[in-house]
Amino acid sequence: MKVLPEKIVLPKALALAALPLAACLALSACHPDEQAPPAPPSVVVSRPVVQNVKDVDVYAGRFEAIDTVDVRPRVSGYLEKVAFRDGALVNKGDLLFVIDPRPYQASVTAAQGAMERARSQLALSQQEFDRASVLIKTDTIAQSLYDQRREAVRSAQAEVTSAQGALERAQLDLSFTRIVAPMSGRISRKRVSEGNLVKGGDSDATVLTTIVSQDPIDFYFDIDEQSYLRYTREAAKGQGNAVSLDVGIALPGETQPSLRGRLDFTDNRLDNSTGTLRERARIANPDSRLNPGQFGRVYLSSSAAHPALLVPDSAVATDATRRVLYLVDGNDKVAVRPVVPGRLFGNLREVASGLQAGDAVIVDGFQRVRVGDKVKPIARPIEARQAPVAASGAQEDSQ
Repeated sequence: MKVLPEKIVLPKALALAALPLAACLALSACHPDEQAPPAPPSVVVSRPVVQNVKDVDVYAGRFEAIDTVDVRPRVSGYLEKVAFRDGALVNKGDLLFVIDPRPYQASVTAAQGAMERARSQLALSQQEFDRASVLIKTDTIAQSLYDQRREAVRSAQAEVTSAQGALERAQLDLSFTRIVAPMSGRISRKRVSEGNLVKGGDSDATVLTTIVSQDPIDFYFDIDEQSYLRYTREAAKGQGNAVSLDVGIALPGETQPSLRGRLDFTDNRLDNSTGTLRERARIANPDSRLNPGQFGRVYLSSSAAHPALLVPDSAVATDATRRVLYLVDGNDKVAVRPVVPGRLFGNLREVASGLQAGDAVIVDGFQRVRVGDKVKPIARPIEARQAPVAASGAQEDSQ
């Protein structure tokens, strides 16, 4: 006798859940070509900006005063008075210190007395010589006595000259008790207070204070040897200056130069230890807001502009060891192009080679696509957020 298998009964819930799946399978089997393809991704494309630019190198440096003076006394004595306020602006000839003048006034008085004595002796010698000159004509006096009277006059004249020099020296020392500003500028603090004994007259003289000039002021910076050679080659090609003599200077916290200056000095040799060349720019400082020792950055631009293709720096991507740009070809497909980036001008990067003026560069959205993908390009012009200024004299990384 053959035993038939029992009828398999599905649970009701499972049967109900299988109905939609069966319906979907049936629909897809009946209409296999009606599935909508995914829409191509949208990317923003721009044409490169064609613009004449000047290469600008940026170097760090510091401001230094054109003139600096250590104020020292020329005579020794007790400091009697300080006649300035610490940190004030002073003019040439302003009184700064007073040294007790009484000892030097006494020396002047003594020198005046010696001067009068010498003049009196000269007058007496002159009178005796005049009488001897009359008597010698009649042979009333001996020739030797005449000669003595004549030499006495000469000796008296020398004494007068010596006394005159001593008097002038004493008067000069007296004038040195009033110490005045040798130049205009900003003065430092007093280093010696009233009542102290100060030493003067030589290199070991006491430093009382210092004065630095304010307007104009110098800015010193060092250029590297590679840049120096590049400037030399460019100058040889153009038969002139490779860089403009007019420079811009930015202070800390500034992204663009706020000061203008002019190059007026280049050192005659490179530093052996650093391989750099010292240069100087002079800047007007009428409001005295710049102080020696202050930090800044000088923008040194080339004297001649050259045409360049500029794209947003954010559009330049890195593919392994090379720099690339993503483009959209005539079939709206993504292509990749190796390029050689140049300097940075604001938010735009110069492309030295590998790019044409008519190329459609993907400036936004290239991270979401791959080479060969079909995309929907959205055209948008490139906007520069800053005026074209090259990045750095330390050579911006464009590798």
